[in-house]
Formats: sequence, structure tokens, C-alpha cells
Amino acid sequence: MSLDFEELRRRRVKALIMEGILRSESVIRAMLRVPREEFVPPHLKKYAYVDSPLSIGYGQTISAPHMVAMMCEYLELDVGHKVLEVGTGSGYHAAVVAEIVAPSDAPKGKWGHVYTMEIVPELVQFAMDNLRRTGYLDRITVIHGDGSKGYAERAPFDRILVTAAAPDIPKPLVDQLKPGGVM
Repeated sequence: MSLDFEELRRRRVKALIMEGILRSESVIRAMLRVPREEFVPPHLKKYAYVDSPLSIGYGQTISAPHMVAMMCEYLELDVGHKVLEVGTGSGYHAAVVAEIVAPSDAPKGKWGHVYTMEIVPELVQFAMDNLRRTGYLDRITVIHGDGSKGYAERAPFDRILVTAAAPDIPKPLVDQLKPGGVM
């Protein structure tokens, strides 16, 4: 039996709208466009649209769809924003953000960009493979490194998204946020 991932994706997005989690057109559109099933290990694809985190190995998870939706809504992302994500994981969240700041139907000159940092080398490769296969590497740069130090080479950022745990907000991230930016 073959799963209709597009239908499962539509149902999950509809549920998130009904729950009041998804509100903005840009985040709704991004969640409908990005195929979450392409960002999970093959043996977990059938669970891609269950609203739960899923293991991606190395003690890490892909965030639940509701969490991705909430973070994107809170960031108030817009076309053209330059975003730093700390904690790439499988690359899914970066792809959703890219669909908002650099939508595939917007002219390339208006595109923003997502810089995403991952400390686990195997996940850097996993994310790169996923993003290449799904066509997002023109809008996303994956960096292997410690995200708590930020990415000064491309700072300042309009938005900084931290998907990894930290005991405190790292000062380099605060310093790399544009005035009026959102973290």
C-alpha cells in the first residue's frame, strides 16, 4: 500500500490551522510545499505527518510539525530575510523557513537566505543530501560548526532560530541579530 504524502501533508496543515497554530498565509504555504517525508529516515517515512518529533539518529529529532509551525509564526518571517538557524538536524525546518524568506515563486533577486549550523557531522551530510534532493540548496547554506558561536561571516541576521537546547542565550547570537530582529 502506497501512502499519499501530499494528502497527509494537507491534512496535517488543515489540523494545525483548526488548532489555531498556523495563522499566516506564508507559513501555511511553506508547510504545504515542503515534503517532510523527505527529511526523515526511510523507515520512518510513514510517520512523517504524525504530529510528533521523530528520531533522525545521533540523539537528535526532527521537530513535530506543530513546533515548526509555531516557531515560524513567532519569527514573523518575510521574503528577503536573512536567517540563521542553530541546529540543522535533517534540514526540514530550514527548508520551511526558506520557502517563506525565498519562496520558489519569488524572483531570485528578492530572495532571502537561510544559514543553518549543525555540530554533528553526520547530520550535516544528512541535511545536505535532503536539501539537495528537494531543491533547497540554492536558498540554504549548511555549516558544520558550533551554533552557539553564531555565524559572524554573514551577520547581522534579520532572524535567528535556535532549535537546539542551551542553558542561556549565547551572547554571540545576540550580537549577530540586527537591531529590531527576532530570535
